[in-house]
Amino acid sequence: MSVFATYSTFGNLLQITLVKMTTLPVNHSENTNHVRKQIRCKKNLCSAKTVKKRLPIVEWLPKYNTTKVIPDIIAGITVALTAIPQGIAYAIIAGLTPEYGLYASLTSGIVYLIFGSCMNVTVGPTAIMAAMVAKYVYNYSADFVVLAAFIAGVVELTIGTLHLGFLIEFISMPVISGFTTAAALQIASAQLKALFGLDGRSGDNFGDSVYNFVLNIRSVKLWNPILGFLSIGFLILLKRFGEGCGRNDGTAKQLKWLISLSRNGIVVIVGMIIAFTLKVITDTEPLILIGKIGKGIPKVALPPFTTTVANETYSFVDMLQIYGPQSIIIPLVAILETVAISKAFAGGKPVDATQEMIAVGFCNIIGSLVGSMPITGSFTRTALNHASGVQTPAGGIVTCLIILLALSLLTSTFYFIPKASLAALIMTAMFSMIDFAIFGRLWRNNKLEMFFLLVTMGVAMFFGLEYGIVVGIVVEAAILLYLTARPKIDVNTVSTDKGQIVRIHLNGRLSYCAAEHVRRKVQEAAQNYNASNNVIVVDGSNLRKMDSTVASNLMIIAQDLDKTLRKIVFLNFSNKIVKLCLDINHKHMNKFILSSNAETVYNNLCHNF
Repeated sequence: MSVFATYSTFGNLLQITLVKMTTLPVNHSENTNHVRKQIRCKKNLCSAKTVKKRLPIVEWLPKYNTTKVIPDIIAGITVALTAIPQGIAYAIIAGLTPEYGLYASLTSGIVYLIFGSCMNVTVGPTAIMAAMVAKYVYNYSADFVVLAAFIAGVVELTIGTLHLGFLIEFISMPVISGFTTAAALQIASAQLKALFGLDGRSGDNFGDSVYNFVLNIRSVKLWNPILGFLSIGFLILLKRFGEGCGRNDGTAKQLKWLISLSRNGIVVIVGMIIAFTLKVITDTEPLILIGKIGKGIPKVALPPFTTTVANETYSFVDMLQIYGPQSIIIPLVAILETVAISKAFAGGKPVDATQEMIAVGFCNIIGSLVGSMPITGSFTRTALNHASGVQTPAGGIVTCLIILLALSLLTSTFYFIPKASLAALIMTAMFSMIDFAIFGRLWRNNKLEMFFLLVTMGVAMFFGLEYGIVVGIVVEAAILLYLTARPKIDVNTVSTDKGQIVRIHLNGRLSYCAAEHVRRKVQEAAQNYNASNNVIVVDGSNLRKMDSTVASNLMIIAQDLDKTLRKIVFLNFSNKIVKLCLDINHKHMNKFILSSNAETVYNNLCHNF
């Protein structure tokens, strides 16, 4: 049996198969059913189910009962004891006065109560958000931070409404880890100034902060590093003090658990007592304090769409130009943090990412009306909320009430909070953000992903967080495109008495950017084995999809080989791909061989060569 006879036999079988495919009956009722489904979907937009989905408070509030009150109160108080010092600390990271952080915690807590879909999640200012907007305060004014919150909210709300959340799926774990690690190191290094009580400024990025620290090290004020390092040690001890204890244990363990959870508040209170005592005894302030903060309920006003800095007026367009890519990066990072935290504490339940985007969007928009900095989900406070046994989002009411009480009555007390205590709190929290294990894991298993992590981390640390994540995404996308354009193509040969059969394996999905690469590989194989009695077998057994550009190139190769009386076979291509190829050039039908067992066909070719 000749090779050309084999072509003809399988070609005829293929032709019969294709005819049957094109003569299948069409179900004309499908269009009607599709229209009915669309009508039903539009009706469901205003259904009670949709309202409950977009306003989760309508779902859980009617079911609220007295058994949930005590756990929610405990959780609310515990979270507030961390939210207040963290809010103040993160405002200072951003270069703002402390009340901005408290305003952010207050308004976001109230709004998330209505729109949030996860009972454990708490939102508010975070270290990463604060670090990303700090340069606008240092270089311009606080108005840029408030407007950033508004823009972030609009972008988040738009992404959620249009169901564009899939965009964050283009950010891989190594890029996220590199960004988070760089952010943690940048934030921690920026606290060196407060920890040591140095003169000068902290810096806009990790490299700048370290440089300024070395430059101003001689201006260290002794009381500040003493209190700072003692606070760091105290925080670590209190964390370990509560290990192995829980809310449902005995009284002694419950007390240890509560003390451990409240460690941030305890450290700040102890620092305030020390600062006040030193002032009374020495009649001086040897510790650098945060000083006076705004008092009372925040005033409602439109976000600053224009502002004046140093007698220069900036319009809304000017402010947008100053934000640059960060106007998109800030909301994307906020979405990423919130969705990741929601999934982490969902207990295996599905998370409505769209609703979380909408909730955070409203939090930022409404927060901007009262002078809030940008907010997102907080891992620390969410972990505390979860550990405290919160039952519903109502725990956020207690937290908001305590923050409101602090704004009304305790602002004069906050004057004595040492910046060194806050620096210790921030630095301790930052090192828990670093995933040290991922470095070893990627180095052992995937050095390319390790490269993505290090590129993201390096650029973010020395050029800015927003540039780090953009460069990380772009570099990873470029490598991904390169790998798509250069898919792995295996070539092996089987020698027979009469010649050689060259088998070229096409795998996965081949897109237009890989067309020339595929063509070049097939042509190289044909040139390397150019005897007239050799057969080129292009094996599509593992080929799932191929676009028209690749198909055109294969048909051109087949036509070129025909002119030189060379033989080529397309083995086990799917019906859909075969149809595409034959639409381009139907003369090559006899070159396609279909079989449920590609190895059998290939062995027959080898045997009958």
